[in-house]
Formats: sequence, structure tokens, C-alpha cells
Amino acid sequence: MANMYIYDSVKKEKLLFTPQVPHQVKMYVCGPTVYDDAHLGHARSAIVFDLLHRVLKANGYEVTFVKNFTDIDDKIIKKMKDTNQSLEEITTHYINSYKADMQSLNNLPNTIEPLATNSLEAMEHLIENLLKEDIAYKLEDGVYFDTSKDKNYGNISHRASDENSLSRVESNLEKRDSKDFALWKYNTDGVSFHTHFGEGRPGWHCECSAMIDKHLSDKSLPYAIDIHGGGADLLFPHHENEASQSRMAYNQELSKYWVHNGFVNINGEKMSKSLGNSFFLKDALKEYSGEVIRFYMLTTYYRADLSFNTEDLEASKRRLDKMYRLKKRVYDIVKNETLKPLIYKQNILDALNDDLNTSKAFASIDEFINFANDKLDNNPKDKNLKSQIVDVFHFISDILGICFQSPYSYFQFGITENEKNKIEKLILERTEAKKGKNFALSDKIREELNSMKISIMDTANGTLWEKI
Repeated sequence: MANMYIYDSVKKEKLLFTPQVPHQVKMYVCGPTVYDDAHLGHARSAIVFDLLHRVLKANGYEVTFVKNFTDIDDKIIKKMKDTNQSLEEITTHYINSYKADMQSLNNLPNTIEPLATNSLEAMEHLIENLLKEDIAYKLEDGVYFDTSKDKNYGNISHRASDENSLSRVESNLEKRDSKDFALWKYNTDGVSFHTHFGEGRPGWHCECSAMIDKHLSDKSLPYAIDIHGGGADLLFPHHENEASQSRMAYNQELSKYWVHNGFVNINGEKMSKSLGNSFFLKDALKEYSGEVIRFYMLTTYYRADLSFNTEDLEASKRRLDKMYRLKKRVYDIVKNETLKPLIYKQNILDALNDDLNTSKAFASIDEFINFANDKLDNNPKDKNLKSQIVDVFHFISDILGICFQSPYSYFQFGITENEKNKIEKLILERTEAKKGKNFALSDKIREELNSMKISIMDTANGTLWEKI
């Protein structure tokens, strides 16, 4: 196995990745709170950790990837009141919407996708452990975690408090310490679940710790999981609190490596609902394919903030178009496993093994595109070369999740089903005209397709078409 390096947010350095169990990786990434459609921040995080998943697999690791859905939360309860819909109606709708959006970005399926509402027993067990040891305590409005009992509190984020990061951290003057956070809430606005310590619903932070313990933890190991991931905004307080409660409840550190992706900025500001600049992914997908959006987001180093703008999105589309134009030149060629692979595969893997260095990986891909086009220009019938090119495209598809379509399907983006039906009908009529040697009609239909900005190509497998 090649050496793989990853930046650890806690140690603040790039580390050689070594999982606790050889060849096996357990990874948990914080998923969305399902009260609204997915936005570009959700898309970026999903793409980043999908890339990490793919690189781990390319290195021969067996990966168990868990991403949760928070399906009980204040925002969901507010949505229930605003819409007169049930909890299940709202969460089912937005979970399905999120999954469809992520599929459009060509993300690999997650191994497990636990729901908070299906993990209540695990949360109850966590909280009972903490109450037993007086690490948790009850107040009138809920059960709280006593951060002073954990001498290592603050070791994950390297800060014990931050006034600007206290979203969802409850302010209650009766708390033992201002940093203490709710494990269980009694004031639930009509949404509650039964436990031994009272009717209510879970606090945000305890969900992930309980799910990790339920689905991934092996108590014989020093860490519950190998990699914990999420957006940079989760480092404090969410991941700090997760790590602390897991440490105290299970006598086990939560994760060996902590990985965080940067923010998405729009018009120079961090994207957030409060700023009113949240860009829903579904709106971007109306204008661009999910593959173009994926390519664009991969071109920015995952730990850096991404400044979303249409100019760079268009530039990414042009780069992807160039890749697909080369792919069209080797269309229908089958890769030959006996041929020596081109060096570009190893160069791309080496770049991604260096903390997901996509800039270097895409530089290698640019070199590959130029090399392949030059070689094909000089020898367009070289079947061995074409097979080697196809092999590189297979690798790019597997490890980066791009260039996986047929080039003709890719260049058909933006054509409606009605338009596709009309085009296919015209192509069929042209085929029949050619069979009947009615070349005048055949040429007329080609001209009609050209006027619709449709280019056609006759091949041994039939007529292929694309949008010009």
C-alpha cells in the first residue's frame, strides 16, 4: 500500500495515515439537519468526503462510511408549525431530496445512514452512563453535560469557548458552567420521546457520539473510529462536545484523525441562511450538470474556502468539455489489461495521497489530455494508445468521480425529454431514409438537426448525437 498523508485538524499537521485495523477504515461524517433543501455547503462537504472515500478505496482499504441524518431539531419543529406537516413528512421529504441531490453529484453510496430518531436507545444509554458518574446533571429544562469533569475539554478545537461559535449551545443561567451543553431537552414543543430520565428529545451533540458507538465502535481499540469529518464550522462546539462526551461515557477517544473542509463563500461572504445568500444546490443544477459542479468544487483545495462564482464554474465546464472531447476520440475502445498503464494514473494517485492535493492531480490530468491529443493527432489509428487512454479515463472516473459518462450523454445536458424524443424520431426517420437510398431526405433531416444545434455522428453502433 502506498503512503497516504492527511491533515489532522486537531494536531494541525499532515500525518501519515495508518488505520487502527490494517486495510480497514471506519469513517463518520456529520450529515445534514433535514428541514430544507441541500445548499452548496452541503454539496462541498459531501464531495470532499466522497473524494476521501474514493482515494482510500484506490489504496486498497475496505471503507465503512457512515453519514447521519439529524431528523429531530428546533428547526424541524419550527417547520412543522409553519407547514402543519408531521415530523416524518418533513424529514422524509428532505432526506429523499438530499439523497437525489447527492446522487446527481456522483457521490458513492454511504455504508450506513442512521437517523437520529432511530438511535434514541443508544443516546439514552450514553446519557445514563454520564448521569451515573455525575458527569451529566438535570435541570428544569433538560440534562446537561458538565464540561469541568473532562480535563481534556478543549483539546479538539484548542479552545474551551468562543462566543461567536455558540450556535445551538443553550444559555441557561443555572448551568454549572457556561460551556455546559444540553444532552437532552425537556422543553420539546410537542415532540418528545420517553426515557428513564424524562420525556423529551436529544440535544444536537449527543446524536453523533451515540451513532458512532452503535454502528462503528470497537471498545478493544483506543479510538472509536479512524476518521471523523465535517465542515470547519463543526470543529467547535460540535466536534469538541462529541469528543468530550464520548471520552467520558465510553472511556474511549472518539477519532484518530479529524478532517474538516473549508467554507463556501458567495460574493466574498461565508454562505449562511442568516446572511440571505444561501445558494441551493437544486438551483445550480438547473443550469449546470452535477458533474460540472463536482469538477468545479474539486478544483479548490478541500481545506481552503471556496469562492463560488459563475465565471469559475464556466471555466470548469470548459476544462471538463475538453476531457470529454478526448474521450470521444476513444469512444467504444475497450481497455486492454495487458498493456502497461500510462504514468498519469500513478501521478494522479500520488497527488491525491498527499492530503487530497487536487490541484496537482488536475495538473497531471491536463498533461494527460495534451499528451493524448498530440499522440492521436500523429497516429489516430493506434489502438494500443487508445486502450491506454481509456484505462486512464476509467481511473479518473473511479478516483475523482468525473468523466464517467459517455461523451455523447455528457454533451446532451440541457436537452428536455420532449426535445430528446423529437431528435431521436428525426434520427430514426433519417436512418430509414438512408436505408431507402433517399439521400435528399436524409440530408434535409441532418440540416434540420443542425438548425436545432444538434450534431450527429454515424458509427458502427448507430447514429450518436450531441448538443453543439
